[in-house]
Amino acid sequence: MYRFKRVFILVMDSLGVGAAPDAERFGDEGAATLQHIVESADLEIPALLGLGLGNILRNHPGLPPAAAPAGFFGKMTEASPAKDTCTGHWEMMGVIREQPPRLYPAGFPSDFMAALTKETGREFLGNKPASGTEIIAELGAEQLRSGHPIIYTSADSVLQIAAHNDVMPLEELYRVCETARRLATGRWEVDRVIARPFVGSVEAGVRRTEDRRDYSIPPPRNYLDLMTEAGVPVTLVGKLEDVFGGRGFSESYHTHSNQETAVAVTELVMNFKEGLVFANFIDFDMLYGHRNDVGGYARALADFDTWLAEVLANWPVGDLLILTADHGNDPTFPGTDHTREYVPLLIYHRVQIGGHSLHNLGVRSSFADLGATVVENFDVEPSLAGRSLLADIRPDLGIGEKR
Repeated sequence: MYRFKRVFILVMDSLGVGAAPDAERFGDEGAATLQHIVESADLEIPALLGLGLGNILRNHPGLPPAAAPAGFFGKMTEASPAKDTCTGHWEMMGVIREQPPRLYPAGFPSDFMAALTKETGREFLGNKPASGTEIIAELGAEQLRSGHPIIYTSADSVLQIAAHNDVMPLEELYRVCETARRLATGRWEVDRVIARPFVGSVEAGVRRTEDRRDYSIPPPRNYLDLMTEAGVPVTLVGKLEDVFGGRGFSESYHTHSNQETAVAVTELVMNFKEGLVFANFIDFDMLYGHRNDVGGYARALADFDTWLAEVLANWPVGDLLILTADHGNDPTFPGTDHTREYVPLLIYHRVQIGGHSLHNLGVRSSFADLGATVVENFDVEPSLAGRSLLADIRPDLGIGEKR
């Protein structure tokens, strides 16, 4: 048997906890997603605080430390020189990128656009960095009139294509994005191509639908691959099947919102037999961080905390719960892009541990410590990046022993 029969990783997408030491290099000095939300909106998150979230920040008045935290707490620094979704999740699974992903601050080059037009038979609008909601508001009427899809990027390595369902059916939008994915490699490489369908009217307003689809470049060999090859059941929830290029898992639930992800995770807590569940809660980033919606972010955190309290109340003995984030996205910060921040690390299980001093995991030098911990739990050698924390969170078991 494994030390923990089941491990659940829950990624609170974009919930940074303060500027990373190198945030200035990214233009993010002073960013602090969680702290600035607390300072700008009413927020009650007793379950997260009980696990030790406030202990990570020590003396923030709106996030009091727990006198006796129920979980282990710490924070992680991203070792890779980036602040995007793919890099953050890949690093959790043992991949540290040596070079930052390619960005397109002036839009995509003319030779790429010419190739994309030739291959798809379509002309494009936009071709600039922009917020998705803003560029659809700006160019949505022209897209409806002309039928030309909107192409845009951001401070991340993404190529996004938006089109109204009435003028470009979903399958055609997906076909165009698949062509873009095939072309956007080598000198034109981009980490993700994202299909962004929308509906509505110019008069009443338009909105993006939940039929988004992500097309990632194949990730380097990572801990999901190692676990799958070793026969460890791996279930992904949310957008992670796309982030990991459609490999490294035995089952996937492709959810589109925090609520759908919570329902799937609840079902898995009740019925999953053994192995890893790796879930991403996307709304924090997609709906609120990128839209500078502080109040919406706070409400989403409160809803998540309420659900988490129910999960913790029935948490099975011998299972491991890990909560973290993949980057920051401070909704009070200038712009609408991700921010280079520490991410929280909260670990919980119901095996009794003596001495609260053991609960502080400190500052980890890489997100990969998370993945190394998980694979070692499942008797897989943590041969990629990261230092396992298994001995720290299970002092009652020596490494090499099984319960």
